[in-house]
Order: sequence, then structure tokens, then C-alpha cells
Amino acid sequence: MMAEKREKGGEVAPSPAEMGVAGGDGEGNGNSSMKNAETLLRLLPMALCLVALVLMFKNSQSNDYGSLSYSDVAAFRYLVHANGICAAYSLLSAIYAAVPRPFTKPRAWAFFFFDQALTYVIIAAGAVATEVMYLAYNGDAAITWSSDCGSFHGFCRKAMASVAITFISVACYAALSLLSSYRLFSNYAEPVGFYQGSRGIHFPVFRP
Repeated sequence: MMAEKREKGGEVAPSPAEMGVAGGDGEGNGNSSMKNAETLLRLLPMALCLVALVLMFKNSQSNDYGSLSYSDVAAFRYLVHANGICAAYSLLSAIYAAVPRPFTKPRAWAFFFFDQALTYVIIAAGAVATEVMYLAYNGDAAITWSSDCGSFHGFCRKAMASVAITFISVACYAALSLLSSYRLFSNYAEPVGFYQGSRGIHFPVFRP
């Protein structure tokens, strides 16, 4: 069909699949702007994760009731490690995204997988730290767990700030996950029809 159109003098624009890239090669003005926006979006959670990490890592308090440090709480240790991992990934992925090269399917799959994985890592860190903060402020009468923030107010205030910043980075990672999902699945054309399996189940047929 394409050959017939060329014989008639018509011009047929190559599809992204024929060029071997998704959404072009990134050299156009629109794609260049999108690449710059993506790079900045990947750098933003790096800064947020580093701030949350430093706040929690330096968080300790000593008074007449004793001493308390982030390392005494397993959830806070996990928060520090998760923020460190996510900050490192954000920096590496921003550098990789900024490199001008065709956006191929393997590259799209790599961004999709790691964006999803790191999103769940940082969500888990924020969730467990939030639970600990709730117990620290309110206690739990059912298990005779008293509130600790009345005695270590400064520690709790810094810990809460670190958790809040972590959740802002969660929002950034959620946006990155949506972006990488869109860029991955836009590589694939919509179904052109369905075929019926041996058990009467209909399966979509995609263009190659």
C-alpha cells in the first residue's frame, strides 16, 4: 500500500515505529521542551529527598527524660535510607534523561520500571514514618503506649518536617510514574481488532 502511494507521487510520513523511536528523536522544539521539563522534574525530588534525609539524619534530642535519636526508631532509619536511594536515582535518571538520544522502547521500559519501583519505596517510607509519628503524638492506650512528643517536642517537630517533605517527593515520583507510563505505552499502537481463543475468550490484536 505504501509503495502504491509513492508510485502515485504521494508522500507518506514514516511512523515512529519505522523510525525506531517513540515520539521522535527529541530534536524538535516541543520534544526538547518536554525533555527539559522531565529533567527538572527528576531533579526536584532529589533536592526534596536530600532535605528530608538531612533533617532526619541530624535529628536527636537529649533532656532530663533521656536521649532520643532517629537511629533509635527503625521506621526513621528506613526513611533516611529510602530518601538517600531515591535522591541518588533522581540524579542519575536526570542525567540519563538529559542526554540527547533516541527514546527507544528499552529505554522507556527502564524508566517505567525504576520510576514505579522507587515510587513504592518512598511511599512505604513515608507511610511507616507517619504511623510512628501518629503514635508519638497520640500514643496508644490499648497497649499502654504513652505519647513521647510531650517530652521530646523538638525531635518530633523535626521528624514531622522530614516526613512532610518526603510526601512532597512522593507527589513528584507519582508524576514521574505517570509520565514514564505515558511515554512507554505510547510506543504501542491501539488494538486493530480481536481474535477469539479456543475457549471463546477475545484477545486484542495489536499492530506490529
